[in-house]
Amino acid sequence: MTMPAPKDPAPVFTLACDEGADFDLAAERGHFVVLFFYPKDNTQGCTIENQDFTDLMPEFSERGVTLLGISPDSTTSHARFRAKYGLKPRLAADPDRVAIEAYGVWGEKKMAGRTYMGLKRTSFIVAPDGTIADVFANVKARGHAAAVLESIKALIG
Repeated sequence: MTMPAPKDPAPVFTLACDEGADFDLAAERGHFVVLFFYPKDNTQGCTIENQDFTDLMPEFSERGVTLLGISPDSTTSHARFRAKYGLKPRLAADPDRVAIEAYGVWGEKKMAGRTYMGLKRTSFIVAPDGTIADVFANVKARGHAAAVLESIKALIG
């Protein structure tokens, strides 16, 4: 599947989250949602990214923005990851890659001269009308949450 672009309809999905409840994107209509796809719990880059979103969560929340981290890890892994680092955003498990494939973030990656298939760190801002408002593809973990917040500020005013 190709990655949705700004103004495209956001693919809807329902995924289990680490705290025991499901996240249904269709039920989030009416406000902004940030979906941040990250490769793996308890890795350096993913920990930095989740900690940065945690630190900035009050600023997202005061603007009525929902944050959701998504990776192929299990809900059990997510719960341990959140507890270990005191993370605040909800974390959705997508081991079957339902949302990951729908958003086109699964693909060929290269590291240390090795090519493999994996999740490409990417974030999407979903607008209140259910369309994609902004896309951050192949981002670096450090500073990414701040860039997403700046985009939200520009979108909301």
